[in-house]
Amino acid sequence: MNIILSFISVVLMTIHPIHVSVTEITIDEKEKELEIIARIFLDDLETAIRQSKKLTELNLLQPGLGITTDQLVSDYLLQHFKISLKGKPQKIKYLGHETENEAMLCYIQVSNVKKLEEIEVFNSVIMELHDDQSNLVHVTVRDDVKSLRLMRGSPSGKLTFKTK
Repeated sequence: MNIILSFISVVLMTIHPIHVSVTEITIDEKEKELEIIARIFLDDLETAIRQSKKLTELNLLQPGLGITTDQLVSDYLLQHFKISLKGKPQKIKYLGHETENEAMLCYIQVSNVKKLEEIEVFNSVIMELHDDQSNLVHVTVRDDVKSLRLMRGSPSGKLTFKTK
Protein backbone atom coordinates (compact mmCIF):
# COMPACT_ATOMS: atom_id res chain seq x y z
CA MET A 1 0.00 0.00 0.00
CA ASN A 2 2.85 2.43 0.87
CA ILE A 3 4.39 1.82 -2.55
CA ILE A 4 1.12 2.78 -4.26
CA LEU A 5 0.77 5.96 -2.16
CA SER A 6 4.39 6.90 -2.89
CA PHE A 7 3.82 6.37 -6.62
CA ILE A 8 0.67 8.51 -6.56
CA SER A 9 2.54 11.28 -4.69
CA VAL A 10 5.34 11.26 -7.26
CA VAL A 11 2.82 11.41 -10.14
CA LEU A 12 0.91 14.29 -8.51
CA MET A 13 4.13 16.22 -7.87
CA THR A 14 5.10 15.76 -11.51
CA ILE A 15 1.72 17.02 -12.69
CA HIS A 16 1.61 19.88 -10.20
CA PRO A 17 5.06 20.83 -8.90
CA ILE A 18 5.54 22.36 -5.49
CA HIS A 19 6.46 26.05 -5.47
CA VAL A 20 8.05 26.69 -2.10
CA SER A 21 11.19 28.15 -0.58
CA VAL A 22 12.29 27.71 3.02
CA THR A 23 14.24 30.32 4.93
CA GLU A 24 15.70 29.71 8.37
CA ILE A 25 16.66 32.69 10.52
CA THR A 26 18.57 32.17 13.76
CA ILE A 27 20.01 34.76 16.13
CA ASP A 28 23.57 34.17 17.23
CA GLU A 29 23.50 36.11 20.50
CA LYS A 30 27.25 35.72 21.04
CA GLU A 31 28.14 37.19 17.61
CA LYS A 32 25.14 39.58 17.72
CA GLU A 33 23.94 38.66 14.24
CA LEU A 34 21.14 36.95 12.37
CA GLU A 35 22.29 33.88 10.47
CA ILE A 36 20.00 33.20 7.51
CA ILE A 37 19.82 30.28 5.11
CA ALA A 38 17.35 30.47 2.21
CA ARG A 39 16.67 27.25 0.30
CA ILE A 40 15.28 27.98 -3.16
CA PHE A 41 14.73 25.62 -6.07
CA LEU A 42 17.59 26.28 -8.46
CA ASP A 43 15.53 26.12 -11.65
CA ASP A 44 12.97 28.63 -10.33
CA LEU A 45 15.68 31.00 -9.10
CA GLU A 46 17.44 30.78 -12.46
CA THR A 47 14.20 31.58 -14.31
CA ALA A 48 13.40 34.51 -12.01
CA ILE A 49 16.87 36.02 -12.41
CA ARG A 50 16.81 35.46 -16.18
CA GLN A 51 13.48 37.29 -16.42
CA SER A 52 14.56 40.14 -14.13
CA LYS A 53 17.75 40.66 -16.17
CA LYS A 54 15.81 40.27 -19.45
CA LEU A 55 18.15 37.52 -20.66
CA THR A 56 17.10 34.95 -23.25
CA GLU A 57 19.36 32.31 -21.68
CA LEU A 58 21.09 31.85 -18.35
CA ASN A 59 22.93 29.02 -16.66
CA LEU A 60 22.93 30.32 -13.10
CA LEU A 61 25.80 28.06 -12.01
CA GLN A 62 27.97 29.14 -14.95
CA PRO A 63 26.58 32.53 -16.01
CA GLY A 64 29.50 33.86 -18.06
CA LEU A 65 28.81 37.44 -19.21
CA GLY A 66 31.63 38.62 -16.91
CA ILE A 67 29.37 38.15 -13.87
CA THR A 68 29.34 35.53 -11.12
CA THR A 69 26.55 33.39 -9.71
CA ASP A 70 26.91 35.20 -6.38
CA GLN A 71 26.53 38.64 -8.03
CA LEU A 72 23.33 37.56 -9.78
CA VAL A 73 21.85 35.89 -6.69
CA SER A 74 22.85 38.75 -4.39
CA ASP A 75 21.27 41.38 -6.68
CA TYR A 76 18.05 39.35 -6.87
CA LEU A 77 17.82 38.63 -3.14
CA LEU A 78 18.49 42.25 -2.14
CA GLN A 79 15.37 43.20 -4.13
CA HIS A 80 13.15 40.37 -2.92
CA PHE A 81 14.23 39.71 0.69
CA LYS A 82 14.19 42.33 3.44
CA ILE A 83 14.26 42.32 7.23
CA SER A 84 13.17 44.96 9.73
CA LEU A 85 13.79 44.75 13.47
CA LYS A 86 11.42 46.72 15.69
CA GLY A 87 10.32 48.66 12.58
CA LYS A 88 13.86 49.55 11.44
CA PRO A 89 15.06 48.20 8.06
CA GLN A 90 18.28 46.20 8.37
CA LYS A 91 21.24 45.95 6.05
CA ILE A 92 21.39 42.47 4.59
CA LYS A 93 24.74 40.99 3.64
CA TYR A 94 24.79 38.17 1.11
CA LEU A 95 27.63 35.78 2.04
CA GLY A 96 27.47 33.15 -0.69
CA HIS A 97 25.76 29.98 -1.83
CA GLU A 98 26.06 26.27 -2.30
CA THR A 99 23.92 23.77 -4.16
CA GLU A 100 22.20 20.82 -2.55
CA ASN A 101 20.35 18.48 -4.91
CA GLU A 102 17.85 20.67 -6.79
CA ALA A 103 18.13 23.60 -4.37
CA MET A 104 20.41 26.56 -3.92
CA LEU A 105 21.26 27.42 -0.33
CA CYS A 106 21.85 31.15 0.00
CA TYR A 107 23.71 32.38 3.08
CA ILE A 108 22.76 35.81 4.38
CA GLN A 109 23.69 37.79 7.49
CA VAL A 110 22.37 40.77 9.43
CA SER A 111 24.95 42.25 11.81
CA ASN A 112 24.64 44.33 15.00
CA VAL A 113 21.59 42.53 16.40
CA LYS A 114 21.70 42.77 20.18
CA LYS A 115 18.40 40.99 20.77
CA LEU A 116 15.48 39.86 18.72
CA GLU A 117 12.13 41.06 20.04
CA GLU A 118 10.25 41.87 16.84
CA ILE A 119 11.12 40.89 13.29
CA GLU A 120 9.33 41.66 10.06
CA VAL A 121 10.32 39.60 7.04
CA PHE A 122 9.53 40.51 3.44
CA ASN A 123 10.16 37.60 1.08
CA SER A 124 8.82 37.85 -2.49
CA VAL A 125 11.37 35.39 -3.90
CA ILE A 126 9.98 33.64 -7.01
CA MET A 127 6.50 35.13 -6.46
CA GLU A 128 6.68 36.81 -9.88
CA LEU A 129 6.76 33.31 -11.46
CA HIS A 130 4.14 31.30 -9.62
CA ASP A 131 0.76 32.36 -8.26
CA ASP A 132 0.94 29.54 -5.70
CA GLN A 133 4.48 30.29 -4.48
CA SER A 134 4.85 29.91 -0.71
CA ASN A 135 7.91 31.21 1.10
CA LEU A 136 8.16 29.60 4.51
CA VAL A 137 10.21 31.45 7.11
CA HIS A 138 11.27 29.85 10.40
CA VAL A 139 12.77 32.15 13.04
CA THR A 140 14.60 30.70 16.04
CA VAL A 141 15.39 32.66 19.18
CA ARG A 142 17.00 30.38 21.77
CA ASP A 143 14.53 27.44 21.93
CA ASP A 144 11.56 29.42 20.60
CA VAL A 145 10.75 28.72 16.93
CA LYS A 146 8.02 30.66 15.11
CA SER A 147 7.05 30.45 11.46
CA LEU A 148 5.50 32.50 8.68
CA ARG A 149 3.96 31.45 5.37
CA LEU A 150 4.41 34.31 2.92
CA MET A 151 2.53 34.35 -0.38
CA ARG A 152 1.93 36.71 -3.30
CA GLY A 153 -0.96 38.53 -1.59
CA SER A 154 0.94 38.77 1.70
CA PRO A 155 4.73 38.72 1.08
CA SER A 156 5.61 40.04 4.54
CA GLY A 157 4.87 39.04 8.09
CA LYS A 158 5.83 39.99 11.62
CA LEU A 159 6.82 37.88 14.64
CA THR A 160 7.44 38.89 18.24
CA PHE A 161 9.56 37.13 20.84
CA LYS A 162 9.77 37.51 24.60
CA THR A 163 13.09 38.80 25.88
CA LYS A 164 14.91 37.55 28.93
